Amino acid sequence: MEHKDLLDALHVDPALVTGGDLEVTSPIDGSVLGSVQQDTAASVSEKVALAVGAFTKWRAVPGPRRGELVRLLGEELRTHKDELGRLVSIEAGKILEEGKGEVQEMIDICDFAVGLSRQLYGLTIASERPGHAMRETWQPLGPVGVISAFNFPVAVWSWNTALALVCGDPVIWKPSEKTPLTALACQALFLRAAERFGDAPDGLSQIIIGAADVGEAMVDDPRLPLISATGSCAMGRKVAPRVASRFGRTLLELGGNNAIIIAPTADLDLALRGITFGAVGTAGQRCTSTRRLIVHESIYDTVIARLKKAYEAVTVGNPLEGSLVGPLIDKQSFDGMEAALKKARAEGGTVHGGGRVLDDSLPKAWYARPAFVEMPKQAGVMVEETFAPIMYVVKYKTFEEAIALQNAVPQGLSSSIFTNDVREAETFLSATGSDCGIANVNIGTSGAEIGGAFGGEKETGGGRESGSDAWKIYMRRQTSTVNYSTELPLAQGIKFDI
Repeated sequence: MEHKDLLDALHVDPALVTGGDLEVTSPIDGSVLGSVQQDTAASVSEKVALAVGAFTKWRAVPGPRRGELVRLLGEELRTHKDELGRLVSIEAGKILEEGKGEVQEMIDICDFAVGLSRQLYGLTIASERPGHAMRETWQPLGPVGVISAFNFPVAVWSWNTALALVCGDPVIWKPSEKTPLTALACQALFLRAAERFGDAPDGLSQIIIGAADVGEAMVDDPRLPLISATGSCAMGRKVAPRVASRFGRTLLELGGNNAIIIAPTADLDLALRGITFGAVGTAGQRCTSTRRLIVHESIYDTVIARLKKAYEAVTVGNPLEGSLVGPLIDKQSFDGMEAALKKARAEGGTVHGGGRVLDDSLPKAWYARPAFVEMPKQAGVMVEETFAPIMYVVKYKTFEEAIALQNAVPQGLSSSIFTNDVREAETFLSATGSDCGIANVNIGTSGAEIGGAFGGEKETGGGRESGSDAWKIYMRRQTSTVNYSTELPLAQGIKFDI
């Protein structure tokens, strides 16, 4: 099915993808997919105003009723999973199974949010004053601005939107300018769900298309009390202080320089599968991609030999035709990979793999062989995140050294250890172990489930999305005290008589 047929099946108005000033191309072959109209600062302001109006109505709708809209959105996603998954693959370059898997994540978070709509719980707190009741409740926050990246062009929107909607908040979404068509498809499916819902206010979900300038307009608008931004650490350094300057909130999901420790007792068959998927999946363009491998010296040579075989077996090519690794998103990403490998060699690294492929048959696309690099020590390029299929490998002697290496980078998203030693496993998960937001044992760094809160520490930004109690960022906390007595005692035993 061609992308035009997919857009039609996803109910996208053809007028939205033709005649615009932003050309959209596929990383698979460089072909033009359409052209969309970009927003301006003025149109962003108008959309924010519409969202503010929607909020005044939506916040008064009971939570379970708000959940019904999300349930209907989940139904639309189920119905259109194959079409939307294929469009994700075409526009972002993912293999088809990953494209469909991303849509399944959307379905899963909708299911989670529907249940959550009846569980927006608060607390009853004991009051020190007789005849008084103290409570803590959570109230809708306001319109939420969502900025997402190209690598997960639809899932990140759903993580935010499903939760925000049941919490009583409208959403304004700025997708990556590299992947706007999938955003338009999501919006079309949302509008179908809203039509079935019957009385959803206008402006409950809106799309803003453009580059950094329209993103800045969102970031600076005081009518958006929360900005949820996914992207690079450099982007986060710009967004966070600007939102903070107006006393807004940020939910930041930034870089990841994720490591796997391979201990002497590791099941190497299990480990190699986890390593390979983590390192080469989505062409290394996941925030949770495995970028560092820390291997005990006693098994180092064995692991390297098996890695070579695994990497030689990886197929690179058209992600719609059964290859395991698709293209990088664009030339800039490929150039970044080449520069990192050059720097690694200069720092004493031994590179296995890498280099452009398929450039004769697909000159407008940027396919690369995944690479792993044996490094003499963890320094220089290894402590930086390159958004490409590069994994650096170092040795360790003691478990304490492995933990220190794992933690000695600025980023703190995902981490993993492969071991059958219960002491090592539990230490890795303890306060003295991994300093990341995600810490796994005997699975890789990628593939988080929606039931857990997703996010990381340090330069990863500290935000949490998806499951657990991540919903609280979309609401404001309110403490209430009710006096049902005929007296007016003060707290702390203070006496104040008139």
